[in-house]
Amino acid sequence: MWWWEKTPNFLDSYEEQRQRFMINRLRLITRISLMICVTVALLFLLFPGVPVKAKIDVIITVGSIAICTIIAGILCQNNLTSRYPSRIFLGLSWSAIFIEQITSLVLFGDIEPSTDVWTLIFITQATIVPVLWYLHLISQLGTVGFYFILYRLANHTLENNAFYYAHQGLYLVWICIICNFSVYLYERLQKIEFSARQELRIAQEKTERLLLNILPQSIAERLKQQNATIADSFEEVSVLFADIVGFTELSTQMSPSKLVELLNKIFSRFDKLAEYHKVEKIKTIGDAYMVVSGLPDERKDHVKAIANMALDMQKSLDEFNRENNQSFRIRIGISTGPAVAGVIGLKKFAYDLWGDTVNTASRMESHGIPGCIQVCEDSYQRLKDKYILEKRGLIKVKGKGEMMTYLLKSLIGE
Repeated sequence: MWWWEKTPNFLDSYEEQRQRFMINRLRLITRISLMICVTVALLFLLFPGVPVKAKIDVIITVGSIAICTIIAGILCQNNLTSRYPSRIFLGLSWSAIFIEQITSLVLFGDIEPSTDVWTLIFITQATIVPVLWYLHLISQLGTVGFYFILYRLANHTLENNAFYYAHQGLYLVWICIICNFSVYLYERLQKIEFSARQELRIAQEKTERLLLNILPQSIAERLKQQNATIADSFEEVSVLFADIVGFTELSTQMSPSKLVELLNKIFSRFDKLAEYHKVEKIKTIGDAYMVVSGLPDERKDHVKAIANMALDMQKSLDEFNRENNQSFRIRIGISTGPAVAGVIGLKKFAYDLWGDTVNTASRMESHGIPGCIQVCEDSYQRLKDKYILEKRGLIKVKGKGEMMTYLLKSLIGE
């Protein structure tokens, strides 16, 4: 049985999990205690030759202990009192021992220590509720202290029974030492296990975050569940390619660290925009940036989302230039159509796109105008009713021949 009895909540502290464990185990120990009471009562009541006085003693003792056990069980179920499992533990422990000792004294005048009962209770506690060794020690010291109080009240003296009491005392001392030491070792092991689980959880979270930075969440989940190649076909998506004009030439005039720092700042802004518009960043190649809308989760407004992304990228770069005293311009190309997406390779794998739509978007960018957003005919037809677009006309595109292109200016009404 696990330390926490149920599936652990890794957000809980060790103390919270230990408290939940104690309550669960106290519920268990109340059931066991009731079964012990029933079996002991049946033994005395049904076994032939047992004196009536002994039967009465057992009924009173066992009945009283059973009542206290039921009360402890109810306290364990109550949301208010279950916050104090240590108090329930001590109450249940002492009630069983004290009741037995008091009834023996009252009914029979017997003040001898009930070592068999004490041993049974101490071992049961140590094996079923093995937490907080000092709590077990308090329970044991309280038992001994209560016994000496009764002993003094009864005006008993050791007389000729000194060796007997020494023998019984040594026996109980070793029972207590073994119980407390076993509880200490068990809890120490659980603390080590808890720390290991927490470290594993943190490592898993880091791995998960790293994986989600590389792959879309749905693709990451599929990749963890299957070893087969992941490839999906989409009837219509919108692809955006962006390139920072003149950035390559700038690399000859600036230190590598400064260059990378500027590029990181720009692309970090674009990453935030991609998250805001819920489009999927595919990759960066040098100073080129690629995103797609409409996959891996299909959406009807993919063209609108990619258009808004492109317009916001222009505005974001303008803000960056003002804040950093730069004069970067961006060239953006957009294409709409079918595409295939998937994960290939065994090492350094990445989620990527293939198809004519991807090639066209790349050509729209490379054959575009600095500072402008160039779109193909298919994208234009889906944007013309809600966006302002300027007809650029036919341009000769490498590998595609002549294509009609348009420049996306803004959303209508802005």
